[in-house]
Amino acid sequence: MRVALPALMATLLLAAPAWSQSSSKSLDVAWRRDGKTEVRRLHQGGTAPPPFDGARQVPLASLWKLFVYVYATDSKVAMPDYRCGGSDPEEVYCCDAGQSIGHDAALAQSCGLFFSPKRLMIAPASWRQYWTGRLGAAPAGDFAWLSDPAQMAPARMVRLDSLLRALDSIPAASRQEAEAALLRVVLDGRGGRGAGTARWFGSQLRVKTYSWQQDGKRIGGAAGWLADGTPIWLGGAGGSSNVFEQWAPRLAASLPPVGAAEDGGCVVVDYFKRYPIRAVRGERGVAAPGPLNGRYHVQFENGQNLALRSTGELMLLQEKGGRPQLRGRFGVNEYVARVLDREASANEPEAAKALAIAARTYLQQNAVSVAGCQQIADSSATQRVSPSPATPAALAIARWTDQLIVDGVTVRYHSNQSSEGTMAWSEAVRQAKQGKHYDELLAAAYPGGALSTVGNTGARCRRLAQNEDWLARSVPRWQRVLLREAGYEAPPQAPLVCALSSGAPYSEQSRNRIFMRSLATREDRITLAHEYLHLGLRRHPRGQDEEYVERLARRLVDLNLEAL
Repeated sequence: MRVALPALMATLLLAAPAWSQSSSKSLDVAWRRDGKTEVRRLHQGGTAPPPFDGARQVPLASLWKLFVYVYATDSKVAMPDYRCGGSDPEEVYCCDAGQSIGHDAALAQSCGLFFSPKRLMIAPASWRQYWTGRLGAAPAGDFAWLSDPAQMAPARMVRLDSLLRALDSIPAASRQEAEAALLRVVLDGRGGRGAGTARWFGSQLRVKTYSWQQDGKRIGGAAGWLADGTPIWLGGAGGSSNVFEQWAPRLAASLPPVGAAEDGGCVVVDYFKRYPIRAVRGERGVAAPGPLNGRYHVQFENGQNLALRSTGELMLLQEKGGRPQLRGRFGVNEYVARVLDREASANEPEAAKALAIAARTYLQQNAVSVAGCQQIADSSATQRVSPSPATPAALAIARWTDQLIVDGVTVRYHSNQSSEGTMAWSEAVRQAKQGKHYDELLAAAYPGGALSTVGNTGARCRRLAQNEDWLARSVPRWQRVLLREAGYEAPPQAPLVCALSSGAPYSEQSRNRIFMRSLATREDRITLAHEYLHLGLRRHPRGQDEEYVERLARRLVDLNLEAL
């Protein structure tokens, strides 16, 4: 992502954290569980910085927006869309001139103008009363930063365990609303570049990123929650996207085990629609209509039998003609896990993740809404669903991919036959065994789609032909310069340039795409060159050096002018 300078950056009030002073590379991570703050320091190379604990002072930076979002949501404060006028440079994080942005997108994109306490008319007394109720005491001492919305300045230093305790105090309902918006951070390329970061975290990390600058050094990280509500914070040298790109695999491996979150949604499954049932028998004979608890055998009219177990989630009904009918009611993740058990298995995790996302997408695209639930038939013509409780392995995969879907294409899959828009399970397993990750399997099966979340689609690529033509003409002129740059590798094919509806431009390395606005000025052309360089330097550390990439982008655009 091309970083907009100044305005958002300022000098911090107190001394720099250890990780901004040290020449070594480290990432500090902290979370709070069972009333205790736990810390980890990930480290590579150089001299290890000194240890830290919850007393550590950290910059509030852009995390103040998360607290305003939570307060406004929980207190039912009106949050009208912010309309961009085009005169404020901070609107680069919000929308184009004449366009508007809502509260969820504003949080994910870090649109500070949206969350201005003055704009939202947040009363200091109500704010203080709210946080007093959350924290059990008036915001004072370590919580003085929460005493007044006007004090929520980005340069404010706060005690780390105070920040985590404040996150831990937020009601589950308000937290979940924020989490739904923050899932976009990892997916949309603002917590790293596109689905390459989501590869490591799935939907387990719901965080607001921040970047800051002190003494000429950039620092960045994120804070928010894990999927089970555990509050988490992380910080290191470099901007937030650089931190995620550099540390994502190790960070994912270092996170605490994520507990089972509440299974949201509701799915009603009509079982065996293509196979008439003769009777359902339990340990005491023919089962009576009503909830099923225990072990049963389903006897079909064709003479076949099927054993199943139920803990009350299956209901035996009678159709008008007296024929038995089985109906199940599940949370979405339980449903996805049962599909995974029935259609495939969880034995090859990356292939299983891909199929779980495909199954959840199929549900979204094909279920009908009945009484607040999604309703779908169990059938080989749709998706087959295990009538017994999901295995722990399948349920773990479903939870890890919670809310993730493929947007922009019609999704289908088959056991062993692949075709356009259809993923073959056997092929996914074969590629997974060769080292492919789930996002790569989805990209291969659904090349026109993009990883997104339920209720938050919209990552389709509306191609900008003018931008693509300019890039195609320019790249040959740049080759004599680029081939001398360490780490440069030409993308395997010309990248797609997609229209960006709001926020700052970024490149999506996993799909070889650039999201930006139409070319109108020299700065737009520099932006396109900048994001192209991120693709060309994707395998080299220099691709994470924003200043180097920006200088080289400007030099390349100047080459175009010399050629005229």
